[in-house]
Amino acid sequence: MAKESSFDVVSSVDMQEVDNAYQQAKKELTQRYDLKDSGAEISLDKAKKTMTIVAPSDFVAKQVIDVIGSKLIKRGIDLGAVVWGDPQAATGQSVRRHATIVDGIDKDTASKISKDIKAEKFKCKVQIEGDKLRVSSASRDTLQDVIAFLKSKDYGQPLQYVNYR
Repeated sequence: MAKESSFDVVSSVDMQEVDNAYQQAKKELTQRYDLKDSGAEISLDKAKKTMTIVAPSDFVAKQVIDVIGSKLIKRGIDLGAVVWGDPQAATGQSVRRHATIVDGIDKDTASKISKDIKAEKFKCKVQIEGDKLRVSSASRDTLQDVIAFLKSKDYGQPLQYVNYR
């Protein structure tokens, strides 16, 4: 019998690249003419994987989100990995927006991915291992088909396919 091939489906974010994008965005806030004296601030908590924007209005907050989004894209971070919360009123007329950085696949999403793969009747096994999935099959072509299938779907977070053996 042929040796089984496998790959892992993961959702990971390089926090160092997020920090670099944050530093660039923070610098641009102090230099850009329309945002320089607006009072907008941005902060990053690497341990909790959260970002917070405080701005004088919702319009300025959206501009700051665009700035950090462009910096994240330049750094190779998928914007699907950053989930922005609804605007919250802060002191005075200011607005606060919180964002969480998605790292790892939660149980609900993992089971949904597993069910979708099984529903397509691929000849493979899917195992949920913590915050990743392992897909294995005797045929490498089947694994390629599974990857193509998963790329065509949207699970609300970026997926990477690693350890292809």
